[in-house]
Formats: sequence, structure tokens, C-alpha cells
Amino acid sequence: MNDVAIDAVGRSARVGAGAIWSEVVEKAAKAGLAPLNGSNPSVGVSGYTLGGGLSPTLGRSHGYAADHVRSLDVVTADGELRHVNAESEPDLFWALRGGKGNFAVVTALEFDLFPVSRLYGGGIYFPGERTADVLRVWADWHPSTPETMVTSIAVMRMPSMPEVPEPVRGKFLVSVRIAYNGTTADGERMVEPLRAVAPAVLDTVRDMPYTEVASIHSEPTEPVPYYERGIMLREFPAQAQDKLIELVGPDAETTLVIAELRALGGAWDRESAVPNAVATRGLPYSLLGVSAGPLSQEQQLKRSVAELLDGMKPWQGDRRFVNNLAPDEAADAAAIYGPERYERLASIKKTYDPANMFRLNHNVIPAA
Repeated sequence: MNDVAIDAVGRSARVGAGAIWSEVVEKAAKAGLAPLNGSNPSVGVSGYTLGGGLSPTLGRSHGYAADHVRSLDVVTADGELRHVNAESEPDLFWALRGGKGNFAVVTALEFDLFPVSRLYGGGIYFPGERTADVLRVWADWHPSTPETMVTSIAVMRMPSMPEVPEPVRGKFLVSVRIAYNGTTADGERMVEPLRAVAPAVLDTVRDMPYTEVASIHSEPTEPVPYYERGIMLREFPAQAQDKLIELVGPDAETTLVIAELRALGGAWDRESAVPNAVATRGLPYSLLGVSAGPLSQEQQLKRSVAELLDGMKPWQGDRRFVNNLAPDEAADAAAIYGPERYERLASIKKTYDPANMFRLNHNVIPAA
């Protein structure tokens, strides 16, 4: 179930549903190719892609991972094994790419790869006390960058754990992450305004082989207890910047480990060549809150994330990114997709899963 086969000539990968991104990145790199992978190398390819797939390395120039799926092998609720693509079963193909786990069990999928072997990328970590300065410069800076530049900003209260690198262990930081698919010289010139904001605690931005892109976010790859939720923002004006600083900046009383704001736009806004159910095109920002701790602290973990997202509601978009939702938001499928898209999903669900077998998810209920 975790087989990974690379077609170097056809620039595609065929992977089993159990494959994780590190396995695809490593094998594709041997052919000078790269996928639209996520920030964490241990994330499963299948679930990530079915939910849309928001690549922090190549997504702004190529779109969602779901946009580049060529075909899927699935088992539907009636027990039938189906090979699904734009020609064989177009409605199911549309729904699977963005509809998450609502329509079938995926056993394999085939998707595009891109001729990318290196990036200029990494993270610039500043003292958390400079959050306001860094955030405002970043907010002014990123809209003028080309689509080959993907960037996010994260306010981080790092735990004192051996797994966390010494320069940032136990620290309160604000980090700007970048991934630029262009020359190192252009990347250096583009990033200079960010570096000029304040002395960095740690600067890992460099030219790197694509196999090292997981270092840009440096997320844990071993299981840790955490809780996360996200919303989309329709805009990020000065008032929203002030509010985010109030919620997570140096004077905030929060137990969040990370509050990340990812800038979207570019190809993420454009409909794919073969349309799909991804609902968040046209929304320029993704905001994610992450808290971590044992199950005994569950309510506090949830409360800290809720305080962030509730505080940013005045700028919240009208659709949600399903990959960034918590399990206890499972009743919100209609709000995730919007009325028109949800109606089509419910109709397709009625065709392929009329008894709603696949319901332990952000559930699309079969149409009446």
C-alpha cells in the first residue's frame, strides 16, 4: 500500500494510499522531479491530496495538489473497485479531489510531478518581542512577490524539548518561512527587506536540494499530542494585523504553540484544467492555530485555538479548508464547501454512497 512508482518521462507518480510524502519526494528527486507535497514529510499523500493539498513549496505557482491528480483507484460503498479519472467517472473524479473521505476508499492515485530539483528556502526566526514589526513588514512585502515565492509567518512558543534545536528551544519567536523556485541571487535580493527588520535568532534560508524542503517548517515527525483548527481570511488589513498581534504577540496570554498565517493567491486562485471540489479559491490567507499537550489538558488546548480563530472572525472567509479542520468540526461540511458546491457533492454522494457508509469525516450527507 505504500509503493511509489515514478514515471520520469511522463512526469508523474503512482503511489499506494499508504505512502507518505517523504517517500515520494525522495524517489521523485532521483529523476529531477518534485511533487506538490506538504510541509511535513510524514503526512500521508492520499488524505492530504483528497482534502486539496496546500503545498508550501510549489503551490502558489501550480495550485492545489488535487488539481494535478490524473487518476485514482478506489473502492466505493458497493464494494466495486473503480479506476476513476476525468473520462471514466467525471462526477466522482470531481468529488474525490477536494471532498476528502466522503466518497470511496482510495487504494492508489496518480498525479503530476514537476521539473524542480532545488529551491531557495528556509525560515528566518526573530525574537517574539518583534512580532509586530516582522508581521507588518511581511504583510506589505509578500503581495509584490512573484508566484514562484511561497511564504508564511508563524508566531511560535517553542517547547523545551530535546527534539527542538538548541537556538530556538523554549523560546518565543516569530518566523517567516519562504520557498522560492528561482535563482539564489534573486531570492537573496527578494528576502533582504525581511532580514533587515531585526537581528535574527536563527536564519536557515539557503539554496537547498528539494529533498531537504521539510527543513523549511521543521515540523515534528514523531507523534505528539496536539489540537489544531484553521480558518480562511478574505483580507488582512491593518486592523486585522493589530488584532493578530493582540492575540498572539508578546502581550498575549495564550498557550498556543503556533499561530501560522499562510499567504495564498496565484495558482491557488485559478480553477484547475479539470475542475474539482476544492472550495477555497479566491481566499488570500489560511490561518492555523496549533496547541500541544496531554489529553488531560484537552479543554485548555481547544480554548486557546478558539480564542485565536474567534478573534479573527471579522475577517474570516465564507469557506473552510477541510485539511485544516478538527474532528469535532465534522458537522460543518455545508459551511466548508458553500451551498452550490455542497449541493453537487450531496448529489454525487447519493449516487455512490446512498447509505452514507463513509460518514466518520466532515460528512457530506447524501441528497434526499
